[in-house]
Amino acid sequence: MTISRRQFLLRSGLVAAGTAVRDAYAAHEMPVAAEPQVSLLDTNSLARYVDELPLPPIMRSAGLRASPVNRAVRIPYYRINMRPFQAPVHRDVPPTSLWGYGGICPGPTLEVRRDQPVQVEWVNQLPARHFLPIDHSLHGAGRDVPEVRTVVHLHGGRTPPESDGYPENWFVPGKSATCYYPNGQDATALFYHDHAMGITRLNTVAGLTGMYLIRDELEDSLPLPRGPYEIPLVLFDRSFNSDGSLYYSTSGNADSPWVSQYYGSAILVNGKIFPNLRVQPRKYRFRVLNSSNGSFYRLSFGTAADVAAAGVEFLQIGSEQGLLQAPVALKELIVGPGERVDLVLNFAPWRGKQVYLRTDAAVFMQFQVGSAKTEDSPELPGMLRPAFRMQESAATRTRQLTIGDSQDRLGQSSVMLLNNTPWHMPVTEDPRLNSTEIWTFINLTDDSHPIHLHLVRFQVLDRRPFDLGVFQLTGKVVYTGPPDALSPGELGWKDTVRVDPQSIARIIVKFEGFAGRYVWHCHMLEHEDNEMMRPYDVLPSG
Repeated sequence: MTISRRQFLLRSGLVAAGTAVRDAYAAHEMPVAAEPQVSLLDTNSLARYVDELPLPPIMRSAGLRASPVNRAVRIPYYRINMRPFQAPVHRDVPPTSLWGYGGICPGPTLEVRRDQPVQVEWVNQLPARHFLPIDHSLHGAGRDVPEVRTVVHLHGGRTPPESDGYPENWFVPGKSATCYYPNGQDATALFYHDHAMGITRLNTVAGLTGMYLIRDELEDSLPLPRGPYEIPLVLFDRSFNSDGSLYYSTSGNADSPWVSQYYGSAILVNGKIFPNLRVQPRKYRFRVLNSSNGSFYRLSFGTAADVAAAGVEFLQIGSEQGLLQAPVALKELIVGPGERVDLVLNFAPWRGKQVYLRTDAAVFMQFQVGSAKTEDSPELPGMLRPAFRMQESAATRTRQLTIGDSQDRLGQSSVMLLNNTPWHMPVTEDPRLNSTEIWTFINLTDDSHPIHLHLVRFQVLDRRPFDLGVFQLTGKVVYTGPPDALSPGELGWKDTVRVDPQSIARIIVKFEGFAGRYVWHCHMLEHEDNEMMRPYDVLPSG
């Protein structure tokens, strides 16, 4: 695993909690302009496990409305407001001003059934001015557009193009947009978040994210933990000023404040720093979402706050697009921005004790296991669903697509490009509906990039190091080693793939569902906002 050390820097405790991103850059000789001095909150000094883990409520339907596909059919309708609110991220921190779906962060969870469509009206009730630093030099974020604008993307959803959250289809405060979600896909955990051109990173840091669960009969038939024993864990990192306000780092240049990464000093779970969850000594199912702007997490569970303690075994049962073929026993796994994992952990062996969730050297959540005996769900079966691996021979086209980072003489990123092509250039990826293609992502940079394709699910074929110098001189791919071993979760259906530094990752994807315009992009949101995003067209089938 070759994720850059810088991407794990704050997670591994090598930078003191509360420091700015500029200090992380300086540690790696990546200078940025000086920022005004601010009083930052030392989140590492906060009391631990004094706040109970909040659980986002399940959103209730506001009634039935006529389907846009068939006006004779009425389908569930939801109305979700985006609005400002204040909430304490920790007992000892003043309330933080945030923006949230339904006035909370994470927003309410939508729970739907496979092949049962719904409509969601997303209502922008946000103020006209943004409270985070906009870089008007970025494409789509100029002074000729309103400061505050939103559009909602259902990440991982197989949705028609007009409901997918195209970045330029934003709407302003006082307006709304209604989306149609057919839910024609396997049971899984999706999530919804803002996708407005040029300010996605800011709207996400402000709090605009929430989970969306699809259920189906196959999932119903399995003896999985349910109800109070199925818990969403939405992870994201943030930094704060001493007054509780959000701290978002900038370059120090008022005309171009954009920085290429945002790493917070604290990991929040469901909006809390160092939360505690009281659990019974039985199996629990955790629906984990990495909603961070740019941080990767190497997650593990341990029975002591001491990070040297041995890890606790858990089961991974699903990835972004549904259940795996079979449960896989693990002691750690990597979750990148935009990725979800479906985990089962049995707390029975630790009755009356504590279990901790951590990433590398950073412990950020406690589970307090009860002492009383309790009923448990049956053991999981050896098979969750039939295996299906796509064959390379099914692909009718292979595309080579580069991931690049243009830097100035000081080593600062200036623009991030996919296939060396800015957003506004003509579409170059145009698969046919129901065709199968192999997309080969060639990472020319020193960072890992989580690449997400809208509309589709795919399978990862392999990930392999290559000779960067030869490629830059000749355009030829020369591999320098065998393929890396894929993790068990990477063998399942996915919608986001990690492309490691100076390596090539290949995916195979069938473009099914709808024809129309979609996007593919890096899910490091600072990268996405600075040109590391491209439109692509799914053309009607032959």
